[in-house]
Amino acid sequence: MNKNYQKIKEIIKENYVLYVILINVKAYFFYFLNKVFGYYYTKRKYYKKMGHPLNLTHPRSIHEKIIWKKIHDRNPLLPVTADKYQARSYIKETLGEEQAKELLIPLLYVTDKPVTIPFEKLPPAFIVKPNHASGRYFIVEDGKLNKEKIIDACKRWLKTPYGLDRLEWAYIPIKRKIIIEKLLREKNNNILKEFLFHMFHGKCQLITFVYDKINHSSVSHYDEKWHRLPVKKPNRPPAPKIEKPKNFEKMLTLAEKLSKPFDYIRVDLYNLDGKIFIGELTHYPGSGMSIYDPISFIYELGKHWKIEPEYWSKNEN
Repeated sequence: MNKNYQKIKEIIKENYVLYVILINVKAYFFYFLNKVFGYYYTKRKYYKKMGHPLNLTHPRSIHEKIIWKKIHDRNPLLPVTADKYQARSYIKETLGEEQAKELLIPLLYVTDKPVTIPFEKLPPAFIVKPNHASGRYFIVEDGKLNKEKIIDACKRWLKTPYGLDRLEWAYIPIKRKIIIEKLLREKNNNILKEFLFHMFHGKCQLITFVYDKINHSSVSHYDEKWHRLPVKKPNRPPAPKIEKPKNFEKMLTLAEKLSKPFDYIRVDLYNLDGKIFIGELTHYPGSGMSIYDPISFIYELGKHWKIEPEYWSKNEN
């Protein structure tokens, strides 16, 4: 039975048309089924992973509030900032053209037609990814690449909805594109360090430090004053302890400015040899199902987030 199932999966994966049809049918089926039956699928998945029921009537933990956000928050800036391409416009409008130019990762190419990617004109190192999804990318180093494989993957990405089965609304309206950016690396090594600022109503309450993101990433957690917290992620080893970066206050100020229109957002920044780059603006970290040890930590974080329906309309006024 398992062998036959795996064989069918391989056939579907190799057949582009069949793959596109089935991946879309599956995504929309789970999306509508979930909504029709009172988010039963989400509640079941949450209980299985977290070990306790999901409370959407009176959400208390950061996880419950992230899932509430996925279902109810329709801030028009969510799709703009979730879009890895359009987010650049938001960053320019918020910080100004000059500062944004210093902070944005250099964009090498953008297209909705992967066959037009000018590989011969690109530098030896770059990263290829869709603008509407997370965790999907190709890293090219030293000019070593398989053009056909990258183009095929890009075509599939453009035809594949992201976040639909997990109710992640912000990704649904995005006009899908492929973007190619400069590959970030520190001068002396290949380690990529990332600082994830969890912002609640414009104020930082948690920083997740990701060490060596591309390879075998490890994480640790700090408060807004850079005191290391006794919090772990069971599936990730602890990151090496580091001193507070010299430009920490600048990173914090950037996160505050970029987070103002949102009740909660994670501002992802890179800090390479003292130079800051803006990575992503993340609205649904872990889709609301990340595991922390101790479990009480998700409730402590949740206290910083006051749920206000249509809070964005008040900001506009």
